[in-house]
Amino acid sequence: MNLLFINWDLDPVFFTVFGFQVRYYGILFAIAFVASYWIFTRMYKFESIKVSEIDNLAFYVGIGVVVGARLGHVLFYQPDYYFSHPWHILNIREGGLASHGAAIGILIALGLYSRKYKRPFIWLLDRISLAVPLAGMFVRLGNLMNSEIYGHVTNLPWGFVFLREGETLPKHPTQIYEALAYLAIFFVLYWMHFKKEYAFKKPGMQFGLFLMLLFLARFLIEFIKNDQVGFEQEMALNMGQILSLPFILAGIGFMIYANKYAKPNARPQNSKGK
Repeated sequence: MNLLFINWDLDPVFFTVFGFQVRYYGILFAIAFVASYWIFTRMYKFESIKVSEIDNLAFYVGIGVVVGARLGHVLFYQPDYYFSHPWHILNIREGGLASHGAAIGILIALGLYSRKYKRPFIWLLDRISLAVPLAGMFVRLGNLMNSEIYGHVTNLPWGFVFLREGETLPKHPTQIYEALAYLAIFFVLYWMHFKKEYAFKKPGMQFGLFLMLLFLARFLIEFIKNDQVGFEQEMALNMGQILSLPFILAGIGFMIYANKYAKPNARPQNSKGK
């Protein structure tokens, strides 16, 4: 590191065992699930709910994240390639996961879980909103380790030169920008859930704020992020921004609904009744 920028040349492979590469991205993706499990454990204990329920929920959400993220990339970013090479769709190791697809996958998974295990859908949405930003932070750090999804040229002192990608000029480390934004959103929602108990006083408000803040952060950071695929060069807004807009509007809608129409739920037994 010198006074002007950071040379980034990290090998994305952490170690190799019997010819199998263990990458930083995979490790951080696993940590994201562990962090999500931890925050759900914290919430369930706060509400005196059996922690054993989390295992079933984790299974549903885990499948929703992986399948949704992969299909999101296939459908939103490279449909021509994957429709011509459908056998590559299952090869996740070659890269290609879309956060908007993951969001859709999570919603579908929660809907199926809600139907089978009789947990109110809005109840699940408020609680998943606390886990996703924390998990998203680790995923974006994984992108940094892969030297991918970075930004435009910058003269700021924290610019990264992604040497493994053949870059010679410092670029915005947008992976770090998003990771920090998601961490800040997590702290806001944590305060709302455990200190102000919005999930009980105004069901849907917490989820709505989560949608608006997370996808607004994504929308704004996209302005300084490199295009992911060639066709975005001809677009006024890139695909990430276009896909973020419905989520932002949905978040606003949830907050309006929660403020005007949502009925309070019973407070958890461990609550101090603020």
